[in-house]
Amino acid sequence: MPELPEVETTLRGITPYVKGQKVVAVHIRQPKLRWPVPSELHELEGQVVDSLQRRAKYLLMHTLKGTVIIHLGMSGSLRICDHDTAPGKHDHVDIVLANSHLLRLQDPRRFGSVLWTQQINRHPLLCALGPEPLHEAFNARYLYEKSRSRKVTIKTFIMNAHVVVGVGNIYASESLFMAGINPKTIAGRLSMARYEKLVFAIKTVLSLAIEQGGTTLRDFVSAEGQTGYFQLALSVYGRTGKPCQQCQKPIRQITQGQRSTYYCTSCQT
Repeated sequence: MPELPEVETTLRGITPYVKGQKVVAVHIRQPKLRWPVPSELHELEGQVVDSLQRRAKYLLMHTLKGTVIIHLGMSGSLRICDHDTAPGKHDHVDIVLANSHLLRLQDPRRFGSVLWTQQINRHPLLCALGPEPLHEAFNARYLYEKSRSRKVTIKTFIMNAHVVVGVGNIYASESLFMAGINPKTIAGRLSMARYEKLVFAIKTVLSLAIEQGGTTLRDFVSAEGQTGYFQLALSVYGRTGKPCQQCQKPIRQITQGQRSTYYCTSCQT
């Protein structure tokens, strides 16, 4: 599934082509995605895209009339194509722009979504989300206070979108390794000092991943059709049994909340 860095990479890739452009047509070939693509999406036609934004793993296209909410699901991607580019089997939605380009959603598994709203600040998918991990509002004091009396593991805690958005499975494992924190530690037992290390690690790991274009493990490609490269820098994720890059002990894999967790039993305490 595309994570925050992949979605941010997509946002940066499509923005130069889409921002400030008038939408001349919307083509919905397959409305049966994770949620049905609403017919109201055609209200986008004739509107100018004023701005684009990422909120958590959602891409938002703002116009004077309303906002398009796009989620890439498990295997979705957004591509910039020329008007005359023939659609493929899994190309479900086109947003045709006045500049001879179109924005195309490709989604083989159809777990993505394209929605339309005129009340973006009250939309149920967005209104209860936690702070962005790269914003100032996400800091050690916030996370420490949020964790008090919480009995869930720290990995589960930081992957909760009501606590902080965008820290997916890959980046949670990598951040906990950088901070030297065992993923099985109970969130409410961590000290302020350890939360300072963890917040620094989360911001660092996500920033590096964005710089390198995200992490390609299966299907992710950017708006230009390029794969991400952060997978080359992974320290623990997917490295079961391989030597830790710090102490040489084998990386261990466990399951937490039906997700694989990777960590070093020596370096993470």
